Amino acid sequence: MLSVRRVSEDICSRIYESAQRIDSITFLPSSDFHLKWKIQTRIANEKYLRTHKEVEWLISGFFREIFLKRPDNILEFAADYFTDPRLPSKIHMQLIKDKKVA
Repeated sequence: MLSVRRVSEDICSRIYESAQRIDSITFLPSSDFHLKWKIQTRIANEKYLRTHKEVEWLISGFFREIFLKRPDNILEFAADYFTDPRLPSKIHMQLIKDKKVA
């Protein structure tokens, strides 16, 4: 059985690959400046995500709920999920559990 973490990693990987294909089409020919900018941006994004674990919990929690509930209207479900007033405390509890494991 696939874990939610593995599924979200797979989805993120697909999004990344799609963005690269679009990038290669949009920015031909690629300049050194553009390449340096992409690398710096990717490094900055990676640093940000590593220091903000709540992003991972937000996304994996959202995917978990989608797979469990399989809503017909994803946009409405997403709006309800991300505006749930209990969401910050759920994420905070996950961060606490994550620190205890580490």
